[in-house]
Amino acid sequence: MRYAYNSITTGVFIGISILAFKKRHFRIEKSLIVPIAIYLLMLASMLWTTDLPETKSALFKMFPVLLLPVCFMINKPFSQVQIQKIITYYGYSFVLFALFYLGRAIFRYVLTKDSSVFFYHGLVTEDVNAIHISTYMVLAYFSFMIQANKTVYVKSALLLLATVIVLLSSKNLAVVFLILNSAYFLYYFNNQIKRKLLITLIGFGLVVTVVFFQELKNRFEIEIASNLKENTINREISKSNRLVYNVTVGEAWRTERFDKNDFFPGTALRVYQFRIFNEMMQADQVFLTGYGLNATKHKIKEKRIEHNLYEGYDEFNFHNQYIQFFAELGVLGFLLIVTMVLINLKNGLNNKDFIHISFAVLMISLFLTESFLSRQRGIIFFMMLYCLFNASIRNRLKKEIE
Repeated sequence: MRYAYNSITTGVFIGISILAFKKRHFRIEKSLIVPIAIYLLMLASMLWTTDLPETKSALFKMFPVLLLPVCFMINKPFSQVQIQKIITYYGYSFVLFALFYLGRAIFRYVLTKDSSVFFYHGLVTEDVNAIHISTYMVLAYFSFMIQANKTVYVKSALLLLATVIVLLSSKNLAVVFLILNSAYFLYYFNNQIKRKLLITLIGFGLVVTVVFFQELKNRFEIEIASNLKENTINREISKSNRLVYNVTVGEAWRTERFDKNDFFPGTALRVYQFRIFNEMMQADQVFLTGYGLNATKHKIKEKRIEHNLYEGYDEFNFHNQYIQFFAELGVLGFLLIVTMVLINLKNGLNNKDFIHISFAVLMISLFLTESFLSRQRGIIFFMMLYCLFNASIRNRLKKEIE
């Protein structure tokens, strides 16, 4: 949906939280102090930023990092039952989204006969982003997986969501999805024979998926082939009059000047971005402070020019949330985001809550390959669920139940 809907609904939630505030509900949530500290560091970066207009603009976009934790601390705590209902409604909502995306893809295929409408950004548009939607869908999938009584509807929802996750063709999310499924079956199925059978079925399902879903297969093949041999041709984007060559991970790390027709597959791009981050840190000595919130665009552009890349690479950020925070907010920003994801994982493990654990693992993994908090949808998704899952009331209720 458009960004305005996110802004409006978040604003409504904040407004209701303020209007319903009662002093007896206020409490300090240790887990929620960390994102507040991150926002204060972002605000402080105005003092040293190398791009003040960009920092000011980003501070407004990042408001949920400050306001949502505050709202959860002034609101009456959610009960365990309420949280379970919220997650259930979340799952139902994404079943509707999955049906919408598939229905739209079928309609577009009938008109165009172009099968790419079923895969990756073609399924959900590049602006909405296939990797982001994969993340939302994986969490929705596990909201049904954890249900004890799997009705026909629940099984159908699982099949539908799993199908969309595969069609979205995110390599990182496909691997994490498989790992989480394996972990779930290992934990909840004690019978050793059942465990082995289920793991075999999952592995077989992944093999079938890679073999029969050409788009996902192609994306894995490009990653593997481009790193086994240099100067492989990217046939998907090459034209008859101009060949495009894949860059290997090794080339991404060591080559001083590239050609304009060089293409960086996913892993190579992230290695290159890590490389230029190191070069920036060594050249500018901003280890402690970073360049300021959202103030790295011009530095990335300078590196693009220095290494002679195609102009389109100006639009890319670091594609790694940990590095993004380090480059913008210095070592303290990096330590705070690492602390935040570790708190999230620790609380999920302590509560033995598989949905919370799934969310924590997804975010740790996603932050390695995407600057997820550089986009409004990513900010609101992460902050809302982080606050919901990490309120201390959940730990207290769990202890009472036990």
